[in-house]
Amino acid sequence: MGHTQGPVRPSGHALLDAELPGGGWPCHSLIDVLQAQAGLAEWRLLSPTLKPLLAQGASVLLIGPPHMPGLSGLWREGVSAKQLVWVQAHTVAERLWAAEQALKTPCLSAVLCWLPQARPEQIRRLHACAAQHPGLLFVFRSVSAQADSSAAPLRLRLGLGAWPHPLEVTVVKRRGPAMNHALTLSHWPVGLTSLLPRWHPSKATPVITWPTKPVVDAKPVPGAVQAQVNGVSHVDLDRIDSWR
Repeated sequence: MGHTQGPVRPSGHALLDAELPGGGWPCHSLIDVLQAQAGLAEWRLLSPTLKPLLAQGASVLLIGPPHMPGLSGLWREGVSAKQLVWVQAHTVAERLWAAEQALKTPCLSAVLCWLPQARPEQIRRLHACAAQHPGLLFVFRSVSAQADSSAAPLRLRLGLGAWPHPLEVTVVKRRGPAMNHALTLSHWPVGLTSLLPRWHPSKATPVITWPTKPVVDAKPVPGAVQAQVNGVSHVDLDRIDSWR
């Protein structure tokens, strides 16, 4: 495995860190993330590394995201609205200019920029600007750009697996040997994990074993019909519905 020329920050995914030079995301560098469809898995990939970064007082800059940021969901992932900057830039030129200005600031930040139509020379310029930036720079592009050259020393292909849709990450380019298999990362948004069945990435088919704890843990109310979900029939509730 090769080595990075600067500091790294753990990705929060042990399997991925084991495949990244230096054991994490490289700072002072552009990280090229390729996707078949934008807006599906970016936060699931990055939230484990952004949370400790924000705890140090950093900010997150979103440049041209495909959707409006969901503040309630981001708050659950440790991203507060006070540390989030949303830059509405529609053209490639506007997004490139905003990204360059963000990278010139000496403050610690994570810059997330969506550039589906960026050319190789534009990626090279951004990578050069990132060399002076103390934080992280992620550029999200289409998988069609994989055939193009890229100055980024680290390139990933990000997607979702079969239900219940774990993250699938392939390291397309790194300082080290080529990687010809995808990593399956079992990380879901906070608040959703408890609603999913227990799942193990080594099994071809997810094992559907729901938690045994009742969904609602409350004392019975006199005169009311209590409907339980886990392993108990809904006969009483069905009778009430039939009376209507």
